[in-house]
Amino acid sequence: MQRCDVIIIGGGIAGGSLAAKLSGHTDVVLLETEDTCGYHATGRSAAMFEKYYGNDVVRALAHSSEAELRAADVLTPRSVMVIADSADAHLMDAIIAEPDTRRLSIDEAITMVPILRAENIADVALEISGSDIDVDLLFQGYLRRARANGAEIVTKAKVQALRYDGGWIATTTQGDFSAPLVVNAAGAWADEIATMAGVQPLGVQPYRRSMALIAAPMGYDVSSWPMLLSASESWYAKPDAGKWLVSPAEEDPIAPMDAWADDMVLAEGLARYQEFVIAPVTRVENSWAGLRSFAPDRTPVVGFDPAASGFFWLAGQGGYGVQTAPAISDLAAAQVLGASFDKGIARALSAGRFNQ
Repeated sequence: MQRCDVIIIGGGIAGGSLAAKLSGHTDVVLLETEDTCGYHATGRSAAMFEKYYGNDVVRALAHSSEAELRAADVLTPRSVMVIADSADAHLMDAIIAEPDTRRLSIDEAITMVPILRAENIADVALEISGSDIDVDLLFQGYLRRARANGAEIVTKAKVQALRYDGGWIATTTQGDFSAPLVVNAAGAWADEIATMAGVQPLGVQPYRRSMALIAAPMGYDVSSWPMLLSASESWYAKPDAGKWLVSPAEEDPIAPMDAWADDMVLAEGLARYQEFVIAPVTRVENSWAGLRSFAPDRTPVVGFDPAASGFFWLAGQGGYGVQTAPAISDLAAAQVLGASFDKGIARALSAGRFNQ
């Protein structure tokens, strides 16, 4: 039996960032099922920093995370061009009303992105405050910090049993671990971990999101192009290491798994994308899928379970996990360590909100 102060279950951006913030203050063991950390959602993310994306709570977390992301030098400016056809044109007034956003003429849009199909575009907006996030640089920085501060990161450590006996005991494929406090940062598997522990699950649901990587359209240098997003969020496209990434932006609820892209979903998404561009998609070079896991109200869950001693939720980050990781890990670490924290945001993220 290996003893520590805090067991973190899940080695994605949530668990890794918290391990970085807790280590050096308390004895931390992070348990990851896979051979490497960040294998699932984190490692498959095409993350953007969009501080006006999501509900009010998510936006507050993103704003609070910006300084740390900039200090880590993981942001590269990338505007977001929102495009509507005639069916979606009614959505554009609300989009253009957002901060740092302005309407473009179709000619201006085509000057920026020459592959756009003018006759199918009714309205265009440009949001200028977005950035690409270097997810791997951010994530590996957290893991290095955790290890340097003495945290133990154990991979291939699938949790097979989790029980409370005056403290939490996790039985894993790498042995048994015990601690007074366990953090459920298991992403798509968060409810399964809770059920294993005898804790009431919260309804955290994983949704599949697929990606297709294609060659740069028509041989263009796409590096300076904005991300393209349909007004109805039925597809998006963005530069990716000299190539062009297109996603159907689907949200198909599925069970927790090692997700893969569905060929039919990809084909339908690429067809929607092609309605707006003159460049045909002739070959998909690579495709993959990840899971974005949401709580029922689309707001992350951060805090102690009100009915289970020493059981801490760090789940439901959905599509916002990377861009909100600095603020969420700060809040979680403060609660675990008994330090001061913003009580208002903590209430909004609390696990107990579902019982009110």
